[in-house]
Order: sequence, then structure tokens, then C-alpha cells
Amino acid sequence: MRKHVYSVGQVNTYIKNMFAQDFMLEKISVKGEASNCKYHSSGHIYFSLKDKTGTMAAVMFAGNRKCGLKFQMRDGDNVVVTGSVEVYERDGRYQLYAKEILLDGVGALYLRFEALKKELEEMGMFAPEYKRPIPRYIRTLGVVTAPTGAAVQDIRNISRRRNPYVQLILYPALVQGDGAVESIVNGIHALEQLGVDALIVGRGGGSIEDLWAFNEEAVARAIFECGVPVISAVGHETDTTIADYVADLRAPTPSAAAELAVYDHMQFREALRVMKVAMDMRMREHISMQYQLHEQLKAKLGYLSPQAILHSRKQYAADLEDKLCRCMEHRMQNEKNRIRLLAEKLEAGSPVKKLSQGFSFVTDKNGTPVTSVSQILPGDEVVTRTLDGKFKAKVLEVLK
Repeated sequence: MRKHVYSVGQVNTYIKNMFAQDFMLEKISVKGEASNCKYHSSGHIYFSLKDKTGTMAAVMFAGNRKCGLKFQMRDGDNVVVTGSVEVYERDGRYQLYAKEILLDGVGALYLRFEALKKELEEMGMFAPEYKRPIPRYIRTLGVVTAPTGAAVQDIRNISRRRNPYVQLILYPALVQGDGAVESIVNGIHALEQLGVDALIVGRGGGSIEDLWAFNEEAVARAIFECGVPVISAVGHETDTTIADYVADLRAPTPSAAAELAVYDHMQFREALRVMKVAMDMRMREHISMQYQLHEQLKAKLGYLSPQAILHSRKQYAADLEDKLCRCMEHRMQNEKNRIRLLAEKLEAGSPVKKLSQGFSFVTDKNGTPVTSVSQILPGDEVVTRTLDGKFKAKVLEVLK
């Protein structure tokens, strides 16, 4: 009887399903030494986990790197990888699909960190509405950090360079080891009582164990309840602590904290100079505009004032009077010319003038003017008037 024969793909699929049904392999944490680390251009990381007994292939896809990997993994790192073990059918091999990678020894601390972070966040201690702005122009700056080391020196140097008039008050605190938490809390309370304008709480870089004092709840509560705005500056830019979430402002380094807290007095002076120039320019423009407005109002007042109106009316009356006089003179001249013409015309038709030229005026005895010989008969009496008198005559004969 012929035995049943399976394809390679069928066998690989069967084994894959067996792995999928094993709940322990769905989420498992494996520790070992990382080797053959390859960062692919796609963002995926391919590597192997090994110990004295064997080697396991592993991969972390790009989508899991942002939340699952907080450091640059290199060959030789002892790590704890959490993920699922699955079969890659194409190659017929199993590998560990990583969702989270921690340095070995840090896993327990990281779990404590995440638990406290979640608890404080639910209490509202990270809420933006509780964040206070850092005063722009401070005169006193409190610093809670170790009295020696690069952190305090960086803060001193940058503060002196930016503004030598700002007073620094250092509380020399323990920043790691036994008693560090109490020392940091006491420093925050002491500088708050002194009434500084702002606080920097931090230290230089180190391992997660070195920075752990800034992940304790007591330090977080001291920062949250402090009446002075607090800037956290713990470790390097890639380090994040609970203190960073609670503080009013997080600085990536102590140097950056000093930059944020202390204003640059030279920059401030330059800003004042620019504002002075702008203010002077605006003042000159305003004065020029007001002068032009004054001149316009002055001119307007000049022709709207009662005195100007009176002068204008007087001039108008004088012009009318002059025009009336000219019109009257013209009219009188015209009338004189007309009268003269009439007088000449009247004189031309005057009986007196005619009489003085040798003519005479004849009427009948009744005073009726004799203008035709048909009006008289021989024997009628007529009266003849001359320039100097009149005489009566009798008509002897009528000649036609």
C-alpha cells in the first residue's frame, strides 16, 4: 500500500498551524546576545539571538520600532526580546517576531516605569492644563543637581554667557544611589521656599539605573506640587523619565534647560534697539501726520472763521457796490446820450428854430393853423406869428 506523500508547502503550513495553536508562543520573552544586526532600508531590523546553547533568528518590523525599541541595538548587546514565535513558510524555518526589545536587566525597571507612568497619567499629573509657563525674564534660577559634573558646569557657563545678571542658586543634591530621592525632593522644597523664579531639576546622562531617582513617585509629586515652574533636564536627549512628564517644561539636556530658562540679555538689548528704532520711526510719522492735519485744520479754520467770513462778505459787498456804481454810470451815460439825441431831434423840429430861420406860423382868426390855401378865402383875416411877435393881415388873393 502506497503511503500518502505531502508537499513541502503542506508540511510547512501544518507546522505553522501547530505553532499558532501554542498560546505560549503567541507572546514570549526570550533573552540572549544580539548578533548579525542588520538595519534594512525599509526600517526592519534583522538579527539573531544566541546563548551558549544555540541561536534563534529574529526580526523587528519597522512598525514596532517606534514603541518597542528605545535604544540603538548593536551586536553583543544582551537583550530581552518580547514577541511571538512563528514559522516563515517560504524558508521552512521559525523565527522570533519582536514587538519589544529591552536591554537585559532593564526589563523589571521598565515595567515599573510604565506602571508608574500610567498611574500618574490617570491621576492627571501630566495634563497640559497644569503646565505653567516659564517666566521670560527671571532674576533668580534654582538648580537641583549634583555639585560636580558636567551638568552644573554647563548650566553655569550658558547662564553666565546669556545673562550674567541672573543669580544661580545651587542645591547640591544626590542624583543617584541611596538617598537620591530624598535629596532631590528636599532640594525642590528648599529652593521653592527661597522664592526663586524658576527651577532646573536634572543631571547628566547615564544608564536607566543611574537615572532611576527621577522615575520615583516622590520626586514626581515634589515637582508637580512645587509652586515654582520646573524645567526637567535629565540625561541626554533620548532619555525620558517620569520627571520629564510631570515638569512644566522638558529640556533634552541640562545645557538646553539653561538656554530655555535664562534669556539672552544681548538679544534682549538688540530687540530693545530694534523696537526703539521702530518706535522713533512711528513717532516721526505720527508727528508728521499730525503736523499735516494741523495745517489742514488751520487752513480750514482760516476760511471758516467769522472774521474771514466777514472779510469775505465785506469784499463781496464792496464788489457789488463797485459793480452797481459802474452800472449806474453806464446807465446814466446811456440816458444822457438818449436825451441828447432826443434834444437834437426836438430842436430840429422846434417851431422857434423854424421861425428864427425866417419861417412864420399862420392861423385863421379862430387860431386854427392854416396848412393849405383851401382853408382861406380872399378877405379872410389871418394871424401870422414870427419869432419876435405876430400881426394880423387880410387875404387879398388866394394863389394856387
